[in-house]
Amino acid sequence: MKAITQHRYGGLDTLEYEAVARPVPAKDEVLIRVQGASINAADWLLIQGEPFVARLAFGLRRPKVTTRGRDVAGVIEAVGDNVRRFSVGDEVYAEVEAGSFAEYTVAHAKRLAHKPSRISFGEAAAVPIAATTALQGVRDVAKIKPGDTVLINGASGGVGSFAVQLAKAYGAEVTGVCSTANLEFVRSLGADHAIDYTRENFATGECRYDVIFDLVGNRSLAECRRALTRRGTLVLASGNGGRVLGPIRRMLAAMLLGMLVTQHLRPLTAVASGADLEVLRELIEAGTITPPVDRSYPLAQTPEAIRSFVEEHPRGKITITVPSLNTTKEQHQ
Repeated sequence: MKAITQHRYGGLDTLEYEAVARPVPAKDEVLIRVQGASINAADWLLIQGEPFVARLAFGLRRPKVTTRGRDVAGVIEAVGDNVRRFSVGDEVYAEVEAGSFAEYTVAHAKRLAHKPSRISFGEAAAVPIAATTALQGVRDVAKIKPGDTVLINGASGGVGSFAVQLAKAYGAEVTGVCSTANLEFVRSLGADHAIDYTRENFATGECRYDVIFDLVGNRSLAECRRALTRRGTLVLASGNGGRVLGPIRRMLAAMLLGMLVTQHLRPLTAVASGADLEVLRELIEAGTITPPVDRSYPLAQTPEAIRSFVEEHPRGKITITVPSLNTTKEQHQ
């Protein structure tokens, strides 16, 4: 099969499109014939090997797993002996440990959910990491309830575009922060208000919010706190902490400060969850949320898709399409 691989840390020039062995599912896994994947910030960070602390898990000098990609949507080709909820031929989506930028990948059954029938594979592939992060932030960390005033900093990005929709679904009054070019897009997602960060600093305005969902990390903790109500909640999913610790340093600082103030300063570390993907599937089927896809690239052009993600800051998600395998020779490579 063909896949996007990486054998050393670095830039986009370290990525290769090459033939590799098809993975074999373990007892609790399924083999997926990939139809779609999508780009996430974590993909770019892993390519660079940053922050360095992450190399403790992913490989100190070079990547332990050489096939890139985490989000996937596709069709089950084989199931492990212990898998009961899924069968060959099921259309599914998931966040995999690695390897979705390929014609086949494997996923643990607990990370898997049935694909929403009303959307394409490409749209489904845009969901797992971004929408799960948004859902866990809105529902579990911020505990948003009807009537809450919520500001989402980075509302036009992958996670932000889902967070706007989910916060509205939970009954909040939502303000999205984005660039001038994305104001109408953020409003189209359901935001009640949109702030152009090139013209206005939300942290110095008069409004105070019950929840601030910070997906950018371009404002200090002090600035974010100034825009919160006295018992408001700051959800941190990003931060600039250098090449060694990355966002971890900011999150640790927030946790320590949170012990001393009345506001709730809470880091968000999303966890892959098939159960949450089922929740999202129901919301998508009901038309409550829609995966926002900016553009798509074929598998062989994945490096260009990542470059576009890094340099052009797309609206919503960038997805990868994988052509169907239709010859016996291809299927046995």
